[in-house]
Amino acid sequence: MVNIELKGGVVKEFDNGITAMEVAKSLGMGLYKAACVCRIDGEVKDLRTPIDKDCKLEILTFDDDDGKRALRHTASHVLAQAVKRLYPEADFAYGPATDNGFYYDVDLPGGVKISEDDFPAIEAEMKKIVKENLKFTVFEKPRAEAIALMEERGEKYKVEHIGDLDDDARITFYQQGDYIDMCVGPHICYTKALKAFKLTGVSGAYWKGDKDNKMLTRINGVAFRNQEEL
Repeated sequence: MVNIELKGGVVKEFDNGITAMEVAKSLGMGLYKAACVCRIDGEVKDLRTPIDKDCKLEILTFDDDDGKRALRHTASHVLAQAVKRLYPEADFAYGPATDNGFYYDVDLPGGVKISEDDFPAIEAEMKKIVKENLKFTVFEKPRAEAIALMEERGEKYKVEHIGDLDDDARITFYQQGDYIDMCVGPHICYTKALKAFKLTGVSGAYWKGDKDNKMLTRINGVAFRNQEEL
């Protein structure tokens, strides 16, 4: 058994290995449905993280900054998967959440360009991915295997990014369906939880912010908890 300190300092006993998602469900369906990620002893984690020791647990929703960030970061992965389906030769750089939304920097070979005229098709593909309710899973690989995986998938920017990491860095990947992205997370658990998003603009961005590097296409968007907030 593990003792988990919850909101307000209340301590409850749970089975060893229980996930944060299961704890949230035990506390109420409203919290369970609203939960985005959690914080375990001050560290933001996925809701499926098993708890195997006494700790302090906070369930984070879109009302929390880290909950917002996780939802918007998830939106960037759904965007990337949609772009990959529509533009199979696309190569991906960075796709973080921001204070106001999210973006993904994309390399489109062969002179292909994305404009705001293409947004309806990309958003439609994103909605298909959401409807498929794909599960986010995380896995870790040693450096050599991580490089091999990204090379196999033609992700040259990810390979270069691995080369920039410290030798002892953990290299983790998140997968939803056929899309795999190198990422530290955390993310929401299923694509279906991404209920409201919109692409807002497209611009240019140099790889690593260096004007001597290639200019990439930056696709910007916003994501909220529901359509009323869009």
